[in-house]
Amino acid sequence: MGPQVDDDYLYRVVDALDEVAEETGKSVPQIALKWLLQRPTVATVVIGARNEEQLRHNLGAVGWELSPEQVTKLDQASAVTPVYPYWHQRGFADRNPPPV
Repeated sequence: MGPQVDDDYLYRVVDALDEVAEETGKSVPQIALKWLLQRPTVATVVIGARNEEQLRHNLGAVGWELSPEQVTKLDQASAVTPVYPYWHQRGFADRNPPPV
């Protein structure tokens, strides 16, 4: 069992993934993997395919890009208030610039 996730949050994220998947013609897993791969603070993504078909499907997340608007939609849908001290540090952007 993983940590509990609020249903409203879960549905908001899944709905955004569905919308972007519809826009791009890609699958929800491909959108999720591409979204992670395009994040500036993510160096790599490890996938765990059960079989060759799933591996090939997951590899479909490379070779194309999400638009800035699509990334913003996914970022906004998944946004949460960070825990202390991170929410506090946001008030000091001059000393804690966002990641590149």
